[in-house]
Amino acid sequence: MTYAIQELVIRDVTPVDTDEITDLVAEAMRDGPVARWLHSDPDVRRREAPAYFSIFVEHATRHGEVYATADAQTGRLSGVALWFPLTSLIPPPIDYERRLKEAAGDAFDRACQLDAAIEEHHPLEPHHYLAFLAVRPDEQNRGVGSALLDRHHARLDHAGIPAYLEANDPRNRDLYLRHGYQVRSVIELPDGPPLWTMWRAPMA
Repeated sequence: MTYAIQELVIRDVTPVDTDEITDLVAEAMRDGPVARWLHSDPDVRRREAPAYFSIFVEHATRHGEVYATADAQTGRLSGVALWFPLTSLIPPPIDYERRLKEAAGDAFDRACQLDAAIEEHHPLEPHHYLAFLAVRPDEQNRGVGSALLDRHHARLDHAGIPAYLEANDPRNRDLYLRHGYQVRSVIELPDGPPLWTMWRAPMA
């Protein structure tokens, strides 16, 4: 099965509605291990996830690269990948602390612990960072995520640039292992799930 990958080249001067991307990421991520660690109540996650993920989606449209797959019949997005080219310095999300407090609510302290742990393990050498790979639950196990990965990996391999990410569950970790990533370390959140930091060297 093949998918047409739409590469969204978005800059500040190009207005874009990020709501559909945010909704997709929130739907795909809100019941994952880290989301459950942040908020155990599924109703709270459903209510607050869009505000949380919108911070990173908007940041990616300003300073990153967004890939998306869409259903050919309906045009509905089925998967997205949010990459940040950390080959040069990029600023943090706009008004990050205030927005994080509003989005995380009672989980703000845990959200800060998560940020600190991720930052502590993040490599310093130039690379592209996969912040989120999200596929709608009803579209998973159909190759959408692999298609999105392959599209950007082809560019990275051609340019000789490595990639980095954090996997938040064993199934995702194994997907990335199949795509050439190797585990660098394991982040242990307090009373929470492990995160596997993973690095992919460019392939010839």
